Formats: sequence, C-alpha cells, structure tokens
Amino acid sequence: MSAFKNIIIGIVIGLLVGLWFGVNIGKGQTFWGNPFAEANLTQKAKDTAGDMWKDAKKAARDSLSD
Repeated sequence: MSAFKNIIIGIVIGLLVGLWFGVNIGKGQTFWGNPFAEANLTQKAKDTAGDMWKDAKKAARDSLSD
C-alpha cells in the first residue's frame, strides 16, 4: 500500500509542476515565474507595439517585392 501511495503523490506533484510550467510557457514567462502575476501595462503596450511594427515591416516588404 505504501508504494501505491507514493505513486499517487508523485503523480499529483508532477501534475502540479507541469501545470505551473505550462501556464508560464503559455504566457511567455520564465519557467519558475509566478503564473498568477499580471504583466504590467507598459510591458503589454511595448509587446503590442513591437508586434505591430513587425507586421507593418513585413507588409511593406511584401508590397515592395511584388
């Protein structure tokens, strides 16, 4: 019965750690970061502006290559 209990505890701990890492990977954070922490507004604005700049640059290159 002790081996069964150890297996169940290992599975539960593995699921919790996997969930922690999965949420952080999905948010683009470091593995050990806090998955509940919200990115501040300035960082979100910088990320959005950077993405828009990349899209605009790609669109300009595509239109010039035609």
